[in-house]
Amino acid sequence: MLTKTVKWVNILSMNSNFLNQKTPNEIARNLAEKIKQQRKKLKISQDCLAQKSGVSLGSIKRFETKYEISLQSLIKIAIALNLDSDFEKLFSTKTYISIDEVING
Repeated sequence: MLTKTVKWVNILSMNSNFLNQKTPNEIARNLAEKIKQQRKKLKISQDCLAQKSGVSLGSIKRFETKYEISLQSLIKIAIALNLDSDFEKLFSTKTYISIDEVING
């Protein structure tokens, strides 16, 4: 009986995660907003960021309004805003010390 309960909990958990997933556009919008906030925090204009990063002003404007940008340009912008270390952490694998950490997530 416990096995069936655990399976249902896992299924419900998976469905819950699926329902809470963001769309690609939502993720892109959040990323663009974070980049824009960092740019403003550093008091850098779009034009200055374009010069500093080597990404065209049009691409920066399109990214901040329509959330569209190439990966190369995004990386250049991140470097210019001192956010490049965040890319290194992006898909890093978590290491676990004990089986309890694995089980408890």
